[in-house]
Amino acid sequence: MAGLVAAVALLAAGSYLSWKTWLQAENPRDQYQIVQVQRGDIEDLVTATGTLQPRDYVDVGAQVSGQLKRIHVEVGSIVQQGDLLAEIDPTVLLANVDASRAGLRNLQANLLVREAALVLARDQHLRQKNLMAADATTVEALRTAENNLRSAEAQLAAQKASIEQTQSLLRANEANLNYARIYAPISGAVVSVTARQGQTLNANQSAPIILRVADLSTMTVQTQVSEADVGRLRVAMPVYFTTLGSQGQRWYGQLRKVEPTPTVTNNVVLYNALFDVPNADQRLMTSMTAQVFFIAAQAQGTLLVPAGAVQSQPRGPRRQSGPGGAGGPAGAASAPTAAASSARAPTEGQPAERRRGREGADAGPRTPVKADAPPAERVAAVRAPDQAAEAVNRGLFMGPTGMPQRGPRQATVRVIDAEGRTEERRVEIGIGNRVQVQILSGLAEGDEVIAGLRQPAGAASAARGSQGAGQQRSGLQGGGGMPMVPPGGPR
Repeated sequence: MAGLVAAVALLAAGSYLSWKTWLQAENPRDQYQIVQVQRGDIEDLVTATGTLQPRDYVDVGAQVSGQLKRIHVEVGSIVQQGDLLAEIDPTVLLANVDASRAGLRNLQANLLVREAALVLARDQHLRQKNLMAADATTVEALRTAENNLRSAEAQLAAQKASIEQTQSLLRANEANLNYARIYAPISGAVVSVTARQGQTLNANQSAPIILRVADLSTMTVQTQVSEADVGRLRVAMPVYFTTLGSQGQRWYGQLRKVEPTPTVTNNVVLYNALFDVPNADQRLMTSMTAQVFFIAAQAQGTLLVPAGAVQSQPRGPRRQSGPGGAGGPAGAASAPTAAASSARAPTEGQPAERRRGREGADAGPRTPVKADAPPAERVAAVRAPDQAAEAVNRGLFMGPTGMPQRGPRQATVRVIDAEGRTEERRVEIGIGNRVQVQILSGLAEGDEVIAGLRQPAGAASAARGSQGAGQQRSGLQGGGGMPMVPPGGPR
């Protein structure tokens, strides 16, 4: 009897295991990676690397030749406009000034002689005229007196011209003497000194650079953007950057210009994009490396899902965005109202045909608006008045970049409920990046969507094991299969 009971129990246990293994339906929620729809901020960024340089700087050079007698500053010195920076030996320059002054005095003395000769020539000419009137002289003597008068006048004019020429030469020599003392052209800091005290400077062929003075209160970030991304940049678009060691601190600015001439390195075409940032605390220094992020589009307080959960469809028609869209400050400011706009289920729940029909009826000639008009008016130029605020809040238009922005795109996501039932749902998506996508309509906060298949536990363990084995093999062998020597040499 006991054996019969044991056999029945064993049979029941086997039946239960068979039913558990083959017949019981697997919970669909265990098959997928499930993510909840959440609210957050999203940015569509163009990334690049850049270098920090002072916006205003001057390479201070020498205008005269000579030995650099003394340098009064060093790297890091703070100078004001007009401060003495360096001195060049003025011996030769001072001698030139003295020679010019002596020559000028000589010419001024000769001028007195020419003036006296002119007075004598005039007296002789007047005497000959009086004698000719009394028929007491000859015509030849009168003509000789006239020629002597004209010659004296010409010599006096030539002497005055020589004095003016010497005076100009004296001013030039005095200016060169002043150039021997080099002053700061702007206020700022000395960031480099290329010359050395005692060095002989030759300014006859090119102006030798002595040092550089830079105003570090405003820095310029020179960013190199690839040709694939430069088309997304627009003047005045927002941009921020971080530096190594900044611990995540961001510095913000606006794109000032994109230089049209590229630099080509190893067949890679890069364009320089420049923007300025204030540097009142002097934390930013010359030649720092910056990781730059150009904000092509952004939205705050919007519904977000992982990019892997969205299957995109063809884009909507292209729209020209206004300066007050969701990508700029106006859009960011209106972010708190985005939740209320997105939560209006009756509007978003209407059939697509009705929505398209209403938008088509609203489409028509719009009154042009000024560039400095309020954001609501700029959006109303492309949307019906009753939809203007909603369009801003839903992130349908760009910010201050003025870039053409496509309309909302149609996509599908797979939604799963608490019981494991799944359905495909059509949604409207807006801004997207490699990680997340903005949901404009079709989902509510808290909905669960499928982001992918969940990897079985056995497969995950095998993948981790193979990855660890591969890392171990790569640590023991180099790229060519040769054993790698550990740091410190063979043991």
